[in-house]
Order: sequence, then C-alpha cells, then structure tokens
Amino acid sequence: MHTSPASAPGAGDAGGMNVVELHQARALADLGYTVDIATRRAEPDEPDVTDLGGGVRLLHVNAGPTSDLAKSAIDEHIGEFSAGLAALEPYDLIQSHHWMSGVAALPVARAWDVPHVQSYHSVAAHPGSPLSAGEPPESDARVAGEALIARESDAIVAVSTAEARTIIERCGADPRRVTVIPPGVDLAMFRPAAPSDRRPACPWCGSEAGYVLMAARLQPLKGGDLAIRAMAELPEAVRPDLMIAGDVSADFADYRAEVEKLIDRLGMRNHVHFVGAQSRSDLAALMRHSQALLVPSHSETFGLVALEGAASGVPVLASSTGGLREVVVHEETGYLMHDRDPAAWGARLASLLRDEPLRTRMGVIARVHARRFDWPDIGVRLAAAYERIAAAHGS
Repeated sequence: MHTSPASAPGAGDAGGMNVVELHQARALADLGYTVDIATRRAEPDEPDVTDLGGGVRLLHVNAGPTSDLAKSAIDEHIGEFSAGLAALEPYDLIQSHHWMSGVAALPVARAWDVPHVQSYHSVAAHPGSPLSAGEPPESDARVAGEALIARESDAIVAVSTAEARTIIERCGADPRRVTVIPPGVDLAMFRPAAPSDRRPACPWCGSEAGYVLMAARLQPLKGGDLAIRAMAELPEAVRPDLMIAGDVSADFADYRAEVEKLIDRLGMRNHVHFVGAQSRSDLAALMRHSQALLVPSHSETFGLVALEGAASGVPVLASSTGGLREVVVHEETGYLMHDRDPAAWGARLASLLRDEPLRTRMGVIARVHARRFDWPDIGVRLAAAYERIAAAHGS
C-alpha cells in the first residue's frame, strides 16, 4: 500500500520489499498462476491496470491523495484502500506485504472467504525500544496493526528465521502458521564482473583506489553515518571512494543534511558520492565492480542487498543483526560486525581491501552461496505454501 513494486528500490520508501513483491509475482506467474499486484495510486495519470508482462498486472487503487505521501501519513487511508480492494473481482488468495496492506486486505479476504497470507519485511520496535531492536513505528497504529494481522491471518510468510522469531514473540503469531521462505535473487542480473565488462561510467569509478558501495535509502536505520565514519578510518592515501546509492525518504528529510555535515567534519568531501536510486541493471553494474559492499543497518529482517552483493561475487561487510546473519556467512562470504564502532569497521574493511586474493576467494564462495536463493526455486516453495494454505482454508 505505501509503495509500488514498480518503483526503483532506494527511491523514497521503496526498497527490498518492492523487489521481493515483483519477483515473487513473476516466479508464480512462470508456474502458471495469474497474479495481480494492487498498490495505492500515487500519481493522477497512473492507469487502473498496467501489464507488467509474463502474466503479472499492477492495479492502482485510489486511497487518499493521488500524490506521494510520507509513509507516516498513509495509514490514514487504510479504509479507502480496503474499499478499493473490495471493489475488485474476488481472488483465490490474498498476500499482503507490510502492515498497512494487511490491515486493509484482511476484512476483504474474510468477505470473499479466501485465505489471507501476511508478510512483514520489517517489524516495528515497541515504544521505548532502542532502534537496533527493529524498525521504529511510523504511527501509533502500527504496533497494534502488526499484532492484529499476526493473530488473524491464515498464514504468515517470514523472510528469515530471525523475522519469524520476532513475529512470534513480538506480534503474538501462532508458530504453527508461520513459514520461512526467503527472498530470491536474479542470478543473471546480479553476477560477478567478467573481464570484458566495462566499469560504470562515473567520474570516481576510474580512480586508482576503486570504490566501496552502500545501497540503501538514506535514513538512520540503514546506518549511512557508520559507513562514512568507517571509511574515514582508512588512510587517505589508500582510501577508496564510498558510493551511496539511494534517496532520502520523506519521513527522514533532515537526515541527508546531517550526513553532509558529518562528511565535512571528517574531511571526506572528495571520497563520498551520492548517486541516488539506481535501476536494477545499473545497481547490478555498480555492485559487481565494487571492492566491497557495506550493510551497516541497525536492523534488517533479511537484507536483500547483501544477497545481491553475494550473487555479484562481492564480499559483504554487514551488521550482525536479524536476517543478515542468514545471508552473510561470516569469514566465508564476508564479515558480520558485532558492534557499531567505526574503528572496528574501518580496520576490518582495511584488511579486506589489502588482501585481493581473500576478496576473490570470498567472492567465489559468495556466488555459490547465492545460488541457493534462485528465484524459480523460491517461487516453487511459495506456490507449494499457497496450495497448502488454500487447502487448509477450504477443509
């Protein structure tokens, strides 16, 4: 509801969830299912139906102003979104992504007498919890909404074991109705660099020291400030540039200014480059030519970008939190960091950058590891789960 799967990840509030929604739909369509994705109309000229190809359609539903809204303001229009869904022809099953969509779709599924499946992708930290405990709520309704859909949905598809535990413990879900099906990765798009590949055309990409990549929205949860502080720990003579691919979301409009001040205070102006949200193909090209991928998030239920880095044959330096512990294999495909000390991050990154054979070895193993998450295989698992849920609902 709060962001379209057709939006570029890193733009506004779009991120890994958008990628997962779209690729799940396409994987199911490849298996012969008819799949429609419903999202809130955010532009007045968006058509009611857009054919995304391969048996997948995108439906735009009116819910509030036909304009971009901060995520924190969208839940005011849950009722309108629910009414828009109810006006559609009934489906055999509804899967909701994120809490607002679930609260809107659950009564519609009940009215149609079809199963409702919920995926979260992130779970709110309760009031008073530290940021590292999870994503902070955008509104007072989020915590209650997440608990409601955990109790009332026919099934829950969690993206990681870590998220499954959080949904059970924090939201009160029945463990018997929780299934873990991780996201997949496009192994053809996200691949290691070939000798014939050209490096991305950008002024810093040809620098002798190369570049390190961080691909995430600019908000405190993603830890861009830690990435910059860690890079500042490296000696300037051998310091690669840091490329940050992602835009600021409306709820964190001031964060970019805070980061800019940090860059100037650390003397990193010539080493940090903001390149904005990237298309999937452009991000893949940036990733495969980077020396390392940084994922310094406070919390991630999965961490899709870390999997894309692995598929690209790039070592990943990530926070040891949530689903990242299931994506990054410590000392095999990268490193998991157990604190947020910039000096420790800088030292680990420096040792990795100095050791090209180690980076190459990690990249090879990372690619092998990523093949476990091929989208066609994930689609088969999701379809099997749908069939079980539908059969149980009708029994």
